[in-house]
Amino acid sequence: MFWKTFSTVFTTVFLAEIGDKTQLATMLFAADSKTNLYYVFLGSAAALVAASAIGVFAGAFVGKYVPANVLHYTAGAGFIAIGVWTIIKA
Repeated sequence: MFWKTFSTVFTTVFLAEIGDKTQLATMLFAADSKTNLYYVFLGSAAALVAASAIGVFAGAFVGKYVPANVLHYTAGAGFIAIGVWTIIKA
């Protein structure tokens, strides 16, 4: 069960982050020749861990009060709405 959950979450988050503004910001910091790349990596990794921790704890809290299927439909509707809005603004 661990590997199934781990691989699903890893793949989903990894694909969501590729080309995301977070990765682009990290690339901009790393592009500065005066910047230590280890510090950029550590700062970026720590920020992602902190943001993920907030997501885990918020999800666990909300999950106690809202059924999982309602959360799935709400998240899906939100992603669709953002996609439609992005297409309209393009």
